[in-house]
Amino acid sequence: MYKHILVPTDGSRLAAKGIKQAVGLAKSLGAKLTGVYVVAPFAPPIYGEGSAYVAQALSPGDYKALSTKAAKKALSPIGRAARAAGVRYAERIVTDAQPWKGILQAARGGRCDLIVMGSHGRSALGGLMLGSETVRVLARSKIPVLVAR
Repeated sequence: MYKHILVPTDGSRLAAKGIKQAVGLAKSLGAKLTGVYVVAPFAPPIYGEGSAYVAQALSPGDYKALSTKAAKKALSPIGRAARAAGVRYAERIVTDAQPWKGILQAARGGRCDLIVMGSHGRSALGGLMLGSETVRVLARSKIPVLVAR
C-alpha cells in the first residue's frame, strides 16, 4: 500500500495529532516516514516608502540559524516517536513563502505516496477564512492526504 509517508509539522499540538497517526500508520505498513518543516524565506525589513533597513534586524545568517533551530525543535517529536516505534525516519527542511507549497514540494521531491496532516476540524467557511494550510494541501495535492483530527 503506502511505502513513504510525509508528515508536515509546525511544532504545534495540532501537528502532534498528525504525527501520532503517521507514525502508527507507517509502523503498521512498514513504510518510511519523512518529517517536513517549512521555513519562510529571509526577507529584510523595509519600512515606509523607501528601503531603509533596520540596523538591529536579523542578518540572513542569523535568520537561517534561528530557522534551523526552530525546525529541529519542531521535527524532534517525530524523530522520537519514529525511533520508539521502529520506523525508518528522515527529516526535511524546506524554504517556501507558502507552507502548503513547501509541503507539496517535499512530498514530490521525496517521492512520498501519502501525506498525513493534522487539522482543526473547522467548517469549510472557517477554514477558508482562517487560511488552513491543510485545506490548501487537500485542494492542490495529487498525492493522497490523510487528515487527522
